[in-house]
Amino acid sequence: MDVTSVMTRNPATCRAESTVREVARLMLEHDCGEIPVVDQSMRPIGVVTDRDIVVRLVAEGRDVNECKVQEAMSTPPVTVSTDAKLTDVIDVMESRQIRRVPVVDMDGKICGIIAQADIALTGKDRKTGNVVEEVSKPGSRH
Repeated sequence: MDVTSVMTRNPATCRAESTVREVARLMLEHDCGEIPVVDQSMRPIGVVTDRDIVVRLVAEGRDVNECKVQEAMSTPPVTVSTDAKLTDVIDVMESRQIRRVPVVDMDGKICGIIAQADIALTGKDRKTGNVVEEVSKPGSRH
């Protein structure tokens, strides 16, 4: 099974200059916990997660109305290409302990995102349980 069969196509994105509040609204509107940060060519330059916002800004008492995404985002982004196999994505998630991975096309432009939940919904074997277990180990980054 390949990534394109399970990824969410055309995910919401933001720019590094966007405010954190704008990104939080995108997360609410799209019911997601990560927004890829893209440049003017739609190439990912980072990601911002709900956890990034809380740990890097809210916990510090920063004003999310004024803070820019570049102050909270994680860089560089870990991505997979559209020709990746689902097993490749699982390996990336496990080794990097991340729950979501942006998908890029042959030009390096964002075209989708695949989440741990997407894998769980399509998995039919023990490998699905393994990815949830490995990504969720204590000390996980995202």
